[in-house]
Amino acid sequence: MAATLRYDIAASPRPPRSRFRSPTCILSFLRPAKSKSARAKSDLLDLITDQDRGLKTQSNPSRRAEIISAIDTLAFLGEGTVTTGKSLSATWRMLWTTEKEQLFIVKNAGLFGTEAGDVLQVIDVENKRLNNVITFPPSGVFFVRSTIETEPPQRVNFKFTSAVLRGSSWEIPLPPFGQGWFESVYLDDDIRVAKDIRGDYLVVERAPYSWNE
Repeated sequence: MAATLRYDIAASPRPPRSRFRSPTCILSFLRPAKSKSARAKSDLLDLITDQDRGLKTQSNPSRRAEIISAIDTLAFLGEGTVTTGKSLSATWRMLWTTEKEQLFIVKNAGLFGTEAGDVLQVIDVENKRLNNVITFPPSGVFFVRSTIETEPPQRVNFKFTSAVLRGSSWEIPLPPFGQGWFESVYLDDDIRVAKDIRGDYLVVERAPYSWNE
């Protein structure tokens, strides 16, 4: 009897494999990509946290190389994702940049008897507007107005239309001075990472407030 049972079990055909993965299998397949992005994001934020918005990085080429490598990793993981939609609209506060003009103003604001506050990029995709803003608390501000055109999946073309230097009771209009593009190579609920036409890099976070003129 035992021999017969062994023969029957061995001879029984295996059930066919399902061609469909269970939800658990699909989730386990997706999980590593998410964790890679989270790790790359964490690495980037750790690298820039003590860099004074990029001022210290100017004299530290090895740190700059590490930061750009971390950005390139995030860009690779986010390749092809659409970052030009509604989630791009926000008041973005600068955490780090390589843009020399912005860093020059941040560094030398003291020469004019003030200091730089938040540096912002205010984007309104629906109304095709972009403002680049440097604040000088309590009431000073310099901002550049632009029009934008999105070019999915990640590019935004912009054209400067005017600039304003404003104090508490005065305002000086300045002429527009250029155009270009930037690509948001990474975007989530917290931060955005961008590269631009000049090869500069920008890391921004969603500000806890909305800036308006």
